[in-house]
Amino acid sequence: MNKVKQMAMTTVMCAGAIALAVGQTAPAIPSDPVIEANIQQWLKKMTLEEKIGQMCEITIDVVTDFEKSRDGFTLSEAMLDTVIGKYKVGSLLNVPLSVAQKKEVWAKAIRQIQEKSIKEIGIPCIYGVDEIHGTTYTLDGTLFPQGVNMGATFNRTLVRRGAEISAYETKASCVPWTYAPVVDLGRDPRWPRMWENYGEDAYLNTVMGVEAVLGFQGSDPNHIGRYNVAACVKHYMGYGVPVSGKDRTPSAIPRSELREKHFAPYLAAIRAGALSVMVNSAVDNGMPFHANKELLTDWLKRDLNWDGLIVTDWADINNLCTRDHIAATKKEAIKIAINAGIDMSMVPYETSFCTYLKELVEEGEVPKSRIDDAVARVLRLKYRLGLFDNPYWDIAEYDKFGSPEHADGALCAAEESEVLLKNDGNLLPLKQGTKILLAGPNANLMRCLNGGWSYSWQGHRADEFAGAYNTIYEALCNKFGKDNITYEPGVTYAPYKNDNWWEENPVEIEKAVAAAANADVIIACIGENSYCETPGNLNDLTLSANQRNLVKALAATGKPVILVLNEGRPRIINDIEPLAKAVVHVMLPGNYGGDALANLLAGDVNFSGKLPYTYPKYINSLATYDYKPCENVGQMAGNYNYDAVMDVQWPFGFGLSYTSYAYSNLKVDKSSFAPGDVITVSVDVTNTGSVEGKESVLLYSSDLVASSTPDIKRLRGFDKISLKPGETKTVTLKLAADDLAFVGYDGLWRLEKGDFVLACGGKTVTVTCTDTKVWNTPNR
Repeated sequence: MNKVKQMAMTTVMCAGAIALAVGQTAPAIPSDPVIEANIQQWLKKMTLEEKIGQMCEITIDVVTDFEKSRDGFTLSEAMLDTVIGKYKVGSLLNVPLSVAQKKEVWAKAIRQIQEKSIKEIGIPCIYGVDEIHGTTYTLDGTLFPQGVNMGATFNRTLVRRGAEISAYETKASCVPWTYAPVVDLGRDPRWPRMWENYGEDAYLNTVMGVEAVLGFQGSDPNHIGRYNVAACVKHYMGYGVPVSGKDRTPSAIPRSELREKHFAPYLAAIRAGALSVMVNSAVDNGMPFHANKELLTDWLKRDLNWDGLIVTDWADINNLCTRDHIAATKKEAIKIAINAGIDMSMVPYETSFCTYLKELVEEGEVPKSRIDDAVARVLRLKYRLGLFDNPYWDIAEYDKFGSPEHADGALCAAEESEVLLKNDGNLLPLKQGTKILLAGPNANLMRCLNGGWSYSWQGHRADEFAGAYNTIYEALCNKFGKDNITYEPGVTYAPYKNDNWWEENPVEIEKAVAAAANADVIIACIGENSYCETPGNLNDLTLSANQRNLVKALAATGKPVILVLNEGRPRIINDIEPLAKAVVHVMLPGNYGGDALANLLAGDVNFSGKLPYTYPKYINSLATYDYKPCENVGQMAGNYNYDAVMDVQWPFGFGLSYTSYAYSNLKVDKSSFAPGDVITVSVDVTNTGSVEGKESVLLYSSDLVASSTPDIKRLRGFDKISLKPGETKTVTLKLAADDLAFVGYDGLWRLEKGDFVLACGGKTVTVTCTDTKVWNTPNR
């Protein structure tokens, strides 16, 4: 593939744009009279069984003929008769045979499903797939970096373009609905889904989530175009902060933090036109999210005047009974969830949902009005997607599927997402002719570059299907010459068996050490194998002893060591980081991540990524950048030496480059402001080095005194600019004063009179709010 051309600069964005959108009182999606009239006609003529069927979503496995599928995926006509013919099920999901399929296979199957649905019900089926980082379940499609990498780019344009490409290629498979974007806040590095979202910060997830929604859906959510799909924003909400750090375990989120931070990306996505939302599988403060009427009906539907669809996650209505014990039976669980505001149940294996819900309606336990509301939302989504007119389509028109143009977008995203964390003595970039020893278990696997949700749920089959792409080893051979690369891993992962992603083979560290004799530098590719969701739970965030011992042995040779961290979450490496001369964090950069790394190490492309989360240094010292002041204080005078230390490996927003940048002339257009004002902030940024680079300009605020203890700082805006050596650009960001509000202990939004410090690139300026405003509505 040809080297990617540098992308055009993004337009400077307003930091206050999201807040201004949130302030709207009208629905984000105006009602379409034709669609609404059609929905009412359907509701009048549908039977109760037909309505309930529209609220049911079944996995494709239920209607698969596994015996015949030995020769290629085949649907079961008998099971289609049962699921669609008898129970009138309105939605199917998931990937056939649990592995990515050719787009032609997808198209044939969905046409068969739609023909059955139209014949039996007269209403098209809606098919959904988890395409969370590109075309993850269609062979030969374009896989982008995972969400955490896209956050690390701090580049809105790349996120929007990535979603557009994903939508196009998903539609090329006849799939109209994607369960993305993921905007959970990744605020606990122990959590195995850290890599699916855009990082730990509410503002970053909000901005990137909106860009993804617009990329997926286009500009008119009432009429989704032929190259667009419906977005499903997930997982509503607070999923990323389980108390135990393990997937699908309880959280205990203060109500003020839930409203101010975790709700923010969903609110903005809905204001941007998101058509659907998927619910958090877990429990918060003792209440499962799938049973929480306040959060589902009040916060989403009533307060936002939103007419979209709420779908469960996998089997989570049943979990109210079988796991969470707030219902004695599955039937009671259905009653609780549907009355709370669930519109569609991802069952996913049982049609008993239909039977139980019919009984509940007939018994008066679930109002008919609630059924009609839920069904209207399902039908509205199908009308907005145009499925009544075009339940399937000719995939031949999607001639850009898997194209070089799409590949270039994925490569550029990978290049801008990989983060240079250390470069002592300017060891990097490496010169041509450098003799390189490549070691570590992540050096020659596509599985590690992609992570989960890649060809298969756990990502374990990536090397089987991604052979056309380059591992780190292959990319370095292409870039520096195979004769200059010696590959001796020293540590390798065990073959896949029962989700054993953490298991490693007996080590051969001595072979790697011996090979170092002929090397100028050592690149150690360490980190994690692929995993997804609950199988990715762990008991120790420290990197494996085998991998740390490998690095220690290699460093003992005296040759300079470059660590390449290829991991879905930040693993503790405080004992080996000092041994390395350079550290590059590639996270999960996708199929083009190896090529991106080679380009960066050679200096053909400059590093520009920044950490989208705080990288911890110690196992019992986990923190986010927006901590409270008491988490980092010196010793108190007196008898008791109370203190607290914020000691991290690398902070949020950190990232080095092959050049240097100087910030100057930080200015505001007003030193005092009132609620409702817009503050214009400008700063000059100069490339003071000798090579061209891209810099993410991050604007923070600090509330100096507030009625509730304020965060030490908050990200309020960002933009990414390109600068030639010696060039200066003025970056202008507009900050809505109301963005500086917080949710107080009383649950109300408050912007209080007093001083705020705005910071950018090490420069600060103080501004003063002249009046206090308290919002008596739930959303600003």
